[in-house]
Amino acid sequence: MNKSKGFTLIEIAIVLVIIGLLLGGLLKGQELITGARVRNLISQQDGIKTAFFGFQDRFRALPGDYAAADTNINCGAAVCPNGDGNGRIEGPNGAGTQEGILAWTHLSAAGFLNGSYTTVAKPATLFTLTSSPVNPYGVYLELLWDNNYGNAAVPTPPKHNLKTGNQIPVDILAEIDRKVDDGFPYSGAFQLTTWGPQKDNPADTKQTDATCVTGAGAGTWNVTGGSTNCGAASLF
Repeated sequence: MNKSKGFTLIEIAIVLVIIGLLLGGLLKGQELITGARVRNLISQQDGIKTAFFGFQDRFRALPGDYAAADTNINCGAAVCPNGDGNGRIEGPNGAGTQEGILAWTHLSAAGFLNGSYTTVAKPATLFTLTSSPVNPYGVYLELLWDNNYGNAAVPTPPKHNLKTGNQIPVDILAEIDRKVDDGFPYSGAFQLTTWGPQKDNPADTKQTDATCVTGAGAGTWNVTGGSTNCGAASLF
């Protein structure tokens, strides 16, 4: 009569070690992916801020708002539309020019930003792949003077800011905030924004998830909520 044999303690230990190694590798891989996405977004934000200040230093004006762009910037075959020169990147300004979209044309044509972005003073569609850059999640960025950031219950003065675009996981934004600012979504130079151009219909806007932040006052990034539709703004 044959007797069935079970696993020995050594065999079970080997299996457990293998499982542990596989889980450890999986978690480490996820950590590396998250870190890469964080670095990518930080690099994109830093590159655009550098371009913004470089443009301002050279022309003594702001991209999109520059009133002499048509004579001082070579846009190739296209004429560079002018802003109104009032010191604010508006969308639209008093004349109806979308300076927040025009900013990308001025920056790229002047050589401060990689890529080629072209638009007219009053585009029929605000955001397109030929007029505006996108974040790693395919959503349009925006460079604008407004107060669409921070805690909506606490009025804030308008400032120039660079919006990351939405559709970004909350844990990514929380890590960026910890690395570049104070780690809180309603304070500092990197804050929550609930506004962003619609991903699949760029003429519209789309709110981010209400669960991106939790708590009153300074609030905290709601990492445990797991939202994948959040956005932030870097204030200048």
